[in-house]
Amino acid sequence: MNLRTKHNKILRFGICFMTMLALLALPVITSLFKAESRITQAATTATSMSPEDTSTLHQFTGLPIQQTKAQSKEEIKIIPGGQSIGVQLQTKGVLVVGHHLVKGKTGRVSPGEKADIQVGDVILEIDGKEVKKMKDVKPFVKQAGQSKNVLDIKLKRGKKTISTELEPALDEKENNYQIGLYIRDSAAGIGTMTFYDPNSKKYGALGHVISDMDTQKPIEINNGSIVRSSVTSIEKGNNGIPGEKQATFSAAEDKIGSITKNTAFGIFGKLNQNLEEIKKPLPVALPNEVKEGPAKILTVLAGEEIKEYDVEVVSSVPQKNAATKGMVIQIKDKELLNKTGGIVQGMSGSPIIQNGKIIGAVTHVFVNDPTSGYGVHIKFMLEEAGINTATSSPKKVS
Repeated sequence: MNLRTKHNKILRFGICFMTMLALLALPVITSLFKAESRITQAATTATSMSPEDTSTLHQFTGLPIQQTKAQSKEEIKIIPGGQSIGVQLQTKGVLVVGHHLVKGKTGRVSPGEKADIQVGDVILEIDGKEVKKMKDVKPFVKQAGQSKNVLDIKLKRGKKTISTELEPALDEKENNYQIGLYIRDSAAGIGTMTFYDPNSKKYGALGHVISDMDTQKPIEINNGSIVRSSVTSIEKGNNGIPGEKQATFSAAEDKIGSITKNTAFGIFGKLNQNLEEIKKPLPVALPNEVKEGPAKILTVLAGEEIKEYDVEVVSSVPQKNAATKGMVIQIKDKELLNKTGGIVQGMSGSPIIQNGKIIGAVTHVFVNDPTSGYGVHIKFMLEEAGINTATSSPKKVS
C-alpha cells in the first residue's frame, strides 16, 4: 500500500524532528519547521486575549481582572529546565502527507487524490471504524479491493469533518491493492525542556508548535511522550544555514513524561518521575518586567550536561495579549558562539533567565544571523501548561 514506515528505535537528529520540532522555528524531528524568508519559524499565530475581557482573563487566571493585576507579581516559582529531551508524538488518526500513482489496467491513477483527499487531511475513520495507526489501514484496503467495494472515509480538514468514498486500485507490479496516499502516524525529534513544577509535575518545552515537515501544519496529537536525550555533536550554524544539535534517544525507554498538548507556545504535559538535575526554584517575570540587557540561557551542548551561557535581551515587548514572539535575544557567550555559531535547532525551549527570574524561552533563530533569535515570554507558556500565574504560592516549592 506504499505506506511510510515510522522509526521507533534510537533516533539521531540534527534537531530537525522527523515531522515536527523546529528549534527556533525550524522543523526539528524529521519534519518540523517552516522557514520564513528571514527567520526560521515553526509557530502558528497565537490566540490573543483582550485584557479588557474579564471572563477570558478569569479563565486563564482564575481571578477577577483587578485581583490579577494586584497579585500576579512573583506569586509562583518554578524550576528552570535546560535538559535535552527526545519527543515522540502519536498523531490523531493518520496524517496524509502525499499522493502517489498506482499503475493499474486503466493506467496510472491515485485513488486517494481522485477521492479528493488532500495533503494535510487526517483520516479518522474507515467504514465507521476508528483509525489510529498506519497498520490499521491496510486490512480495510485489502478487503475492499478484493470485494470490489469502496471505502467510506471520514477525515478532518482543518476544523471541518468531511466524508468521502475511495475505491482501492490494484497495482499490477506489486500485485496488491493501494489507495495512492502516503500517510504517517507518528513523529519524533529533539528539543529542550523549559520548566517544570515540582508539585504538580506539569512542564513546558520547546516554546513553539511542532509542525509536520511535509504539510507545514501543526501536528494534532493523540498522545505522546518525552524521553531523556544525549547530545552527541553540534553542526555549527552560518549565515543562511542554521546549525543543529545531533542527539540520541530511545523512544521506547527512559520515558520521563507525557505530552498532552502541542500549541503555538510549545508542548506540555506531566512528568512521571523527578528529574535528576534538581535546581533551586526561581520566580518568573511578567512581560512588563523584562528589561533590555544581560541575561543567561540554560542548554546542553554535549551529553546531558546543562550549562549556563551569556546572552543579551536586545528588545522586549511588554505584551498583554498572548503572542509567541515577545523578545529578541543575541548570543554573547564566546564558548557557545565557538561551538554552535549561535542559536541552533534543538536549542528551542532553552530557558532565559534575567536578574534571578525566568523570563522566557528561546524559540526561533534568524537564518541570516544565527547569533540572534526570538524568545517567548514565560507567562504564556505557564498559562498553556495550566499553571496559574496569579494565585500559586511559592511556599510550596521553597
